[in-house]
Amino acid sequence: MRLTRSAAIYCPYCYEEVSYRRTWFRCSGRLSPTGQRCAPQADPVLLERTGFGGALPPAFAADGRRGTAVCPTCRADTTIRICPVCHSRLPVHFGQVGSRMIVPVGAKEAGKTVFMTVLVHELMHRTGQQFGAAITGADDYTRHRYVSEYERPLYRESMLLPPTTGAGAPLVFRFTTPENRTLLSFFDTAGENLRSAQSIEQNARYLGAADGVLLLLDPLQMRGARELAAPGTRLPTPGGPDDDPATVLENVTDLLMAGAGKPGNPISKPLAIVFTKMDTLMDSLRPTSPLLRPPPDVPYFDESDSLDVHTEIQRLLARWEGSRIDQIAQLNYRHYRYFGVSALGETPTGDNRVAARGIRPYRVASPVLWLLAHFGIVDSK
Repeated sequence: MRLTRSAAIYCPYCYEEVSYRRTWFRCSGRLSPTGQRCAPQADPVLLERTGFGGALPPAFAADGRRGTAVCPTCRADTTIRICPVCHSRLPVHFGQVGSRMIVPVGAKEAGKTVFMTVLVHELMHRTGQQFGAAITGADDYTRHRYVSEYERPLYRESMLLPPTTGAGAPLVFRFTTPENRTLLSFFDTAGENLRSAQSIEQNARYLGAADGVLLLLDPLQMRGARELAAPGTRLPTPGGPDDDPATVLENVTDLLMAGAGKPGNPISKPLAIVFTKMDTLMDSLRPTSPLLRPPPDVPYFDESDSLDVHTEIQRLLARWEGSRIDQIAQLNYRHYRYFGVSALGETPTGDNRVAARGIRPYRVASPVLWLLAHFGIVDSK
């Protein structure tokens, strides 16, 4: 989707609504034609919003529809555009190409951080090659943080990532195909922030601005599925009522319904309901289950295969004692789809390390590809 320059858009870092015209600029810090140079200093807005307190050239308001602006202090030209709300540096071509906010949410121990790490790695490598797409970090912060805090510990050091404990800055990537250039913003929430209606409100802005939601649920938190887990599986700590997958879906639904318009209208925002850790339940599946076959290796989203998996998960929910999830989804969402994935492909070791055979992801990219197909960014057949 290409946005017009007059359309309201969302900052991919703070998820606040801004207009293309009212984006700000930051001085380049270079010596101006008049021989002046702005001294770098801490930006209090950026510090409050993101926690970054480093010294930077000053920010100022200007017409964002232009590619450059003149610093009112030193008179130097600059092309550095920033969000007027959080003062984060905006990606190149922001507002001129489509921007999609995808928020992965779920209860604690659902494996969101590991899932997101493997997902981005797959998009950058196997899936990117399959779809003829290039996936790159849209800013220096994303590129550095993804490698140092996510990819290196998991892929190079084989260590599981610690649970998300707070609301860090989103990771923003550029998804480029011959036909499209799209920004993808992933915001990783802490599971504890979705355990009650009160705590979920802290992330209302992110879910409200999201174009699509990835709801990660741990089937091992359902009694019926827990009893079917393969021997040696590391079972999650039994949660209370607030950790029940159906309750998490209810909390997310309540929040999204508040922005759905008239009461009774189904939520139009697409919801991918992703059941993680499926490797622990493979032995309990029937031999003809579509979850036992590899995903199609084709350069488009295979709708038939996805619907087969969706129907299979619906059947499994009754066996897992999770039918209430399907009731909530059917009655409240216009577009939803079930997915079964495994980020690691095997239960990690007792000392929080990746199993000896390494990371073997299964269908991890499918939920995002469904959303991208829904948005018209990738082909669907």
